[in-house]
Amino acid sequence: MPDSATRTTFAVKINATLEVKIINRSPHPLPQYETAGSAGMDVRANLESPVTLQPLERALVPTGLFIELPAGYEAQIRPRSGLAAKRGLTMLNSPGTIDSDYRGEIRCIVVNLSNEPQTIEPGERIAQMVIARYEQIAWCEAETLSDSERGAGGFGSTGKK
Repeated sequence: MPDSATRTTFAVKINATLEVKIINRSPHPLPQYETAGSAGMDVRANLESPVTLQPLERALVPTGLFIELPAGYEAQIRPRSGLAAKRGLTMLNSPGTIDSDYRGEIRCIVVNLSNEPQTIEPGERIAQMVIARYEQIAWCEAETLSDSERGAGGFGSTGKK
């Protein structure tokens, strides 16, 4: 093995794009990445008229989007940070998972955690969608588990501040 003085580092740019089938039954543009470094794409409300949520009220908001993900991928529906911070609107069941075999409309469970009514407008960006790989596992029943530094310590047990 070469020492650090003779080691060469290579950077490889991978520019493979996963193509995913999508049906858009809304009048709004397809979800898109807003910046080159964005992990999520904004998803819009497909509403005929505004919907007002009272404090602690929730609604299932349609998007008009239907997708066909390849096996081994999921779509995660997450809150938009600006809506959460500025208006108290967030997603329940977050992140929500869209499985690769689901073919129905993507809908977002929006909740108003603010103290004031909040109105969602038709076409408003209400959530973000992140596409992620996943692995399925097979359980291997056992009587014991190996030791670890953390062990059975639960919430707050790492002692790190």
